[in-house]
Order: sequence, then C-alpha cells, then structure tokens
Amino acid sequence: MRNPNWTREELVLAFNLYLQTEYRKITQTNPEIIQLAERIGRSPGAVSFKLSNLASLDPVVKSNGKKGHANAGKATEDIFVEFQNDREALIFESERILAQFEGSSIENKYQEQLPELSNLLGETRERYVKTRVNQNFFRKMILTNYHSKCAVTGIDLPQLLIASHIIPWAENEKERLNPENGICLSALYDKAFDQHLISFDEDYRMILSKNLKEHCTKTYYQNHFGKLEGQEMILPGRGLPSNEFLAMHRNDLINY
Repeated sequence: MRNPNWTREELVLAFNLYLQTEYRKITQTNPEIIQLAERIGRSPGAVSFKLSNLASLDPVVKSNGKKGHANAGKATEDIFVEFQNDREALIFESERILAQFEGSSIENKYQEQLPELSNLLGETRERYVKTRVNQNFFRKMILTNYHSKCAVTGIDLPQLLIASHIIPWAENEKERLNPENGICLSALYDKAFDQHLISFDEDYRMILSKNLKEHCTKTYYQNHFGKLEGQEMILPGRGLPSNEFLAMHRNDLINY
C-alpha cells in the first residue's frame, strides 16, 4: 500500500505542476496530472487533491474567491514558504527531480535550450544551466497564467508569445521567478514594453510614451498602438502583475 505521507520529492513535483496548471484544470482527468500520478506511483485523484491543497495556500487564488482543499499539512505549507523565500532554487530543483523521474538528466532534457553548454565548465556551466532552465520554466508559468494569450491583443500562437519581465531578469534576482513579475505579450508588444515605449497604469490600462506618440501620423502607430491606448490588458487567471513593479516600470518610460 502506498505511503499516505508525501515525500519531499513528490511535493516538489506537485508544486512544479501546480505552477503550470490553471485552477480550473486541477482535476483528475487532466492528462498532465495523470502523467505525474503515473511517474510517482499515486492516483490521479491524489495528485489532483494535492494540487488543490496547494491552491488553498495560494493568496492569489484566495483573493479570487476560490478555496481549494484546506488542511494541506505542514510539509505542503513548507514548500510554499520555500518558494517565496528562494524561487530559483526550488524551481530548478523541481525540474532536476522531474528529469530524473523521466529517466534523463536536466542537461539532456534541456539540450535544445542550452546551445552554449559544450563550451562551459564548472560553476559557469552550472549557473548557465540553472538560468536557462529557470527562464524556460518562467515562460511556461506565465503563459499558463495568461491562458497562452497576449495580454494586449489576445494572440494565442505560442510561437509569437514571450513571458515579459516587468523588472528585468538581471536587475532583481529575488523577483526573477515571481509570477507577479511577468506579463504574456506577443513579440511586438514585448519589445515595446522592454524598450519602455509602452507600459500599464495602476488599473492595467495601456499607456504610451511621448517618444512613441511622436509617430502618431504613421499607419503602424495608429493600427498597433494609438487605438490601444487606455485599453485594459487581458488579465491573467492567476498572478496579477504587481502594481509596485509596474510603477517602477512606468518611472522609466521614455519621456513619459
């Protein structure tokens, strides 16, 4: 009989999946939940219940009036606390454990995302792998939160979508993997956001920089920017962009 107590590895894998699963898809019929259940030797119902336990601890879920299944237990609560304190370490650990359960190594699993790996050694190699793996996970997490749609246009082609950081990756290590530090944007708006040509106000409405408005007579401006000024972004199902982070971004808006 399966031990009812979840191991740390199992909890870490459940949390990994939780961060990539929409609340409404936390069901025992979800193929990804079934897959994880098979890997760790538990039932889909047990995995679904554990993800619901995690949801009960998520302040974002609770703020939306949802509850999940309470009484998650201290071990499950500790995983959530650990994520808040050191997201990078826990995310990378979860991906490493997942690779092991899949009969692979993290370097083999992510070889397509690690083009420079063969040229690196030692600590430099380790940092590179961790950074690329975590960046890849951040993308998956943000796309999940935004239902794989651009927050400006609703474009839903994954090939065109980017998980845009509000505070750039290099500027704040603690917030790199914070779901509230990401917005799903298609390539054009990601570039405009990154260059501080556009931003969003405290009500999540698009604002344009003076620099961008200098091109107001151009057709591309009218079609892709002007008519969207003041439009509210398509909000995520989980992890609203931090107003604190957006305020910092607006402060750097070119000539705004």
